[in-house]
Amino acid sequence: MNFKSLGIKPELVQALSKMGITEPTPIQAQSIPLILNGKDLIARAQTGTGKTLAFLLPILEKINPKQTQVQALILSPTRELALQITEIAKALAPIYGLGVLPVYGGQDTEAQIKKLSRGVHLVVATPGRLLDHMGRGTIQLNQTKTFVLDEADQMLLMGFKNEVEIITKALPKKRQTLCFSATLDGQVKKMAYRYTKSPASISIEHAKVTLDSIRQEVVETTDRRKQASLLKVLDEDNPYMAIIFCRTKRRVEDLYSSMHEKGYNCIRLHSDILQSKRERMMKNFRSGDVQYLIATDVAARGIDVSGVTHVYNYDAPETPESYIHRIGRTGRAGENGYTCLFVAPKNEEELAAIEKKLKKTLPRRKVTLENFS
Repeated sequence: MNFKSLGIKPELVQALSKMGITEPTPIQAQSIPLILNGKDLIARAQTGTGKTLAFLLPILEKINPKQTQVQALILSPTRELALQITEIAKALAPIYGLGVLPVYGGQDTEAQIKKLSRGVHLVVATPGRLLDHMGRGTIQLNQTKTFVLDEADQMLLMGFKNEVEIITKALPKKRQTLCFSATLDGQVKKMAYRYTKSPASISIEHAKVTLDSIRQEVVETTDRRKQASLLKVLDEDNPYMAIIFCRTKRRVEDLYSSMHEKGYNCIRLHSDILQSKRERMMKNFRSGDVQYLIATDVAARGIDVSGVTHVYNYDAPETPESYIHRIGRTGRAGENGYTCLFVAPKNEEELAAIEKKLKKTLPRRKVTLENFS
């Protein structure tokens, strides 16, 4: 199977080939024909499966370049994701003479308005800044034919439900809606079905071999001893490149401050950090100049970094699916990975749910803390 057989025009196939993309991934192979045929879609696919092109390619095919209204809207929970989608779209859109505009916080609003006045076919936005433009009347969605809700699970977890509701009401009732999500629990499915009409459903399973290549352990600790336990483990492992997950921005900041003060080569990533600074930090991490990336789930969503050898769950994730999504960032491309989950007594339910999902008991790692009263 190739992109041409899926209905993608030769010019776009050629552009993809120059980017080193010659064969569709499973999510692309299943999604593209459905989207081209106008079906609504609910799709579950992890980061790194090629889901952005799964919805972007058919959208570019369907946009009419002669109509300068916003014909497609992609809604993303974070600036990082919006920026990544925009970069891919801008690389391919010129083939059809299409205008693409990213709309997210931290940008010059007046510059965005000028670009909108010249005509934009595709908008990639975060909810807050999009609503700002809608309030100003600078973005009209009454001609939008395709609406993509990307990372629908994070939209729900981040509390964007009301914003999504307002945005969808401004869209034409007769439209195509595509919901893509890394996880699909009951809440997310309910929201997805609310905005779609008779949707097709696709679920791309995470290859089991990926998890089989990851050695997983649990450190049983307490809230008071957790940070000391983490640092002890880091000193013992001395990983080449590691991601440390925390639940909240505050937790990321606290851990970063402590590790940075103690001389660890680390950076932190969350939504309050300026976009330009985030881009510089991620460039340093990808190049291997930084050993530890401390991040929230949302900030790390969509970031696909090769070479991550270790993943540390400093805070237990909210769902087993989130745990699998986190640890899937290591043990890639035939390499072995390692992950460690730190659990306090209050995390017993989360741990039990994870072990039930994995259908096994995770081995416990003993951590001895000296001079800790």
